[in-house]
Amino acid sequence: MTTLTHPVDRELIEAAAHLARTRCRGDNHTMAAAARSLDGRIITAVNVYHFTGGPCAESVLIGAAAAQGVYELDTIVAVGDHERGVVPPCGRCRQVLLDYFPALKVIVGEDDRVRTVLITDLLPESYVWADHQLDAE
Repeated sequence: MTTLTHPVDRELIEAAAHLARTRCRGDNHTMAAAARSLDGRIITAVNVYHFTGGPCAESVLIGAAAAQGVYELDTIVAVGDHERGVVPPCGRCRQVLLDYFPALKVIVGEDDRVRTVLITDLLPESYVWADHQLDAE
């Protein structure tokens, strides 16, 4: 499989990095995410850690975007606290992002090797929830 890369949205990385530096304090919030909507707006969020599990920053961002009336995202990135840089989405987030936004671009990679790929490239041969729903009669 050949993965095509897309331009890297440096402004989006900086928005997530700024949020990670300024709002991720302590063990409850260690990751920040930023996404660009199709109309160009930037939405941000942080994770909500809890010992019972908790939503990753990407999942919180989906809810925050919906609360702002944004239902279509173009690109997303997650950045770790303590200057950890870009962090790829976990498996659960990859599946959720694919189901919500099948054309989404995701920024991944480290340092000078960051790149933008399609969510489908991060979850090849994937189960697509919408493909397995019964049509309403």
